[in-house]
Amino acid sequence: MYNELFYQSLIHIDSTIAWYRKEASEEKSQDEKRAVAFGVIARAKTIIEHVTGRNSAYYEQMQFILEQDSIEEYKAQMLIGVLTALKGDLLDGSLSSITQLINGTLFNDFLDMARHLLGEGYKDAAAVIAGGVLEAHLRQLCLKNGIPIEQVTPNKAPRPKNASKMNQELGKDIYSLFDQKHVTAWLDLRNNAAHGKYSEYTENQVDFFIEGLQDFISRNPA
Repeated sequence: MYNELFYQSLIHIDSTIAWYRKEASEEKSQDEKRAVAFGVIARAKTIIEHVTGRNSAYYEQMQFILEQDSIEEYKAQMLIGVLTALKGDLLDGSLSSITQLINGTLFNDFLDMARHLLGEGYKDAAAVIAGGVLEAHLRQLCLKNGIPIEQVTPNKAPRPKNASKMNQELGKDIYSLFDQKHVTAWLDLRNNAAHGKYSEYTENQVDFFIEGLQDFISRNPA
């Protein structure tokens, strides 16, 4: 039940973002643009309240946006930004209201979700979920092996290392160059999926990604 909730939330977020981007890229009358904006706002309100509840920073930000004296098209654009951030936190495991419901078989369950989505024809959502599993596992491998998961910026403020940097450091001693090259390719596929470059990869490549990642995790447990 909990996993169903998790991946359905991701699908709803992804479909809303994709719908907005598609509609925003087309020539439309002002009335048509406003109609799309109202649709985006309605979907965003449903998602944010359902996934995070009313006591979250996401809900407060949504309320702030909706209370602004701005046109609906601007509010819709801002809410897409909120949904994008929410999606990132879900995949990173930062949103406890959802991720705390998932049990200790987190990664296997997520990969099962990705397989199910791929089988249903949702190759892009499957790639995004598998990519989230990959990045989370790299982070856990760093923690297990004493590799810092943050780096200091020029202004001395620490920030999380990106997945490519973690892969580079883990590939020195923790796993083989062969594995490192595969992880690099998987991260590239994940980035294409996350940035809407859906034509840059195929269903078969997502399938190889999921199965290869399952093997990688089993050989390199965190």
